[in-house]
Amino acid sequence: MTTTPTTERLWSVTDVSAFLGIPVGTLYQWRHRRIGPRASRVGRHLRYDPADVRAWFNKKAA
Repeated sequence: MTTTPTTERLWSVTDVSAFLGIPVGTLYQWRHRRIGPRASRVGRHLRYDPADVRAWFNKKAA
């Protein structure tokens, strides 16, 4: 969990999909199953903190 504010813009589902090289649908499935990177709702949109996505990826890759 990131506690310091980020200066990098938040990522959309499409951004995370491109970064991880997986389909957008997989991210939605992971979110539903609570196994993917942490996301937050901003209105009706999902947004990801890039640092959280990278930390999740590094933890899974280790």
